[in-house]
Amino acid sequence: MTEQVDVVVIGLGPGGEYAAGALAEAGLEVAGVESGLVGGECPYWGCVPSKMMIRAGNLLAEARRVPGRAGEARVTPGWQEVAGRIRREATDDWNDQVAADRLTAKGGRLVRARGRLTGPRRVTAGDLDFEARRGVVLATGGRPRIPPVNGLADTPYWTNREAMEAAELPRSLLVLGGGAIGTEIAQVLARFGVRVTLVEGGERLLSQEEPEAGDLAAAALRGDGVTVLTGVRAREVRHDGAGFTLVPDGDAEPLRAERLLVATGREPALGDLGVASVGLDPEARAVDTDGQLRAADGLWAVGDITGRGAFTHVSMYQAQIAVRDILGTPGPDADYRALPRVTFTDPEIAAVGLTERRARERGLRVRTSVLDLATSTRGWIHGPGGEGFLKLVEDADRGILVGATSAGPAGGELLYGLNVAVHAEVPVERLRHMIYTYPTFHRAVEPALAALR
Repeated sequence: MTEQVDVVVIGLGPGGEYAAGALAEAGLEVAGVESGLVGGECPYWGCVPSKMMIRAGNLLAEARRVPGRAGEARVTPGWQEVAGRIRREATDDWNDQVAADRLTAKGGRLVRARGRLTGPRRVTAGDLDFEARRGVVLATGGRPRIPPVNGLADTPYWTNREAMEAAELPRSLLVLGGGAIGTEIAQVLARFGVRVTLVEGGERLLSQEEPEAGDLAAAALRGDGVTVLTGVRAREVRHDGAGFTLVPDGDAEPLRAERLLVATGREPALGDLGVASVGLDPEARAVDTDGQLRAADGLWAVGDITGRGAFTHVSMYQAQIAVRDILGTPGPDADYRALPRVTFTDPEIAAVGLTERRARERGLRVRTSVLDLATSTRGWIHGPGGEGFLKLVEDADRGILVGATSAGPAGGELLYGLNVAVHAEVPVERLRHMIYTYPTFHRAVEPALAALR
């Protein structure tokens, strides 16, 4: 028997949970369908526990910087305290009851099953069939992208999930992939005494960001004892019960470690969603949407599956737009020109908008500047740990910033003002005549603007 509801939300990660809760609070009859934990990747295996790990690693690094600046300090790392905090404070031992209760308290219905489209406004979830009067929201998130390396699939490799759940650390770790997840985890575990080797097939780390960002990340990791290998691709992976062997392409020697972390990116988890039943391409890499996040008649999609970036803030932003549209409330279309992202290494590497390369690929006449943060007043005051840079990318014909990178202490926080400038298209001439607080890291924006060439 088919049940009638107003909206079915398939996937209750950050965007899906928000959409289901907001629509229920608005008085709609909502069924939220989730086969995993309510809240998704971010609170249990992503943003939240990883930042607890990073905070702990940064404390160790700061303590090690005390000699010569503030006296003497001796540090003894203790992973058990980190693992315990993740288990107790971040994940409730990977129990989602609080999140589930939050949804039902708003009036939503939680269906613990795997959801699948069976036609326009129709969803099957376990042994239940729903017809949604207003429509369906797809928010099924993403999953780790596992490269087709010979032998890898038959080994007990880690993804970010196993790394977040680790109660004890291995003595040694191979990290395959030099993106945000790989660099963050590599640095943290190295600071806790793990011998880490990071293998990246591209020519630099953080390949989607500015070249200067990849260089800075590599230098920072090497400073923490990580062996960073770029331009190295894995040909084969073996596991013998005691550890992993990674065989690189070419004549390089095999690499050996107790554990292997695969961090080669993420991809939308479209899976068996039945999108063909509503006229969408099941082989597509993402669900295409319009500015109001509509993917088809009576169908909205938010989060990783839209291909706009595997970020919690993107899924939440999109969910707000979809909710407005479902409720019939007018609002602006989604605008991704100032999409911000942060790699939470030490130093933090934050960026917004276009990189120089992408701006040039779009045919813009570009002016740029790069300022070494260590030469700024605040960088000099900060001393050890103050490495970083500020890069601005200007559309010279319009006289506005179209991209920026803020790398250094609290780089993600410094990004906020640049994010506003890119999003609001504030004229560079107006930015040049602002008053910048002295002595702050963000004051470096002033000379960076003056240096645009």
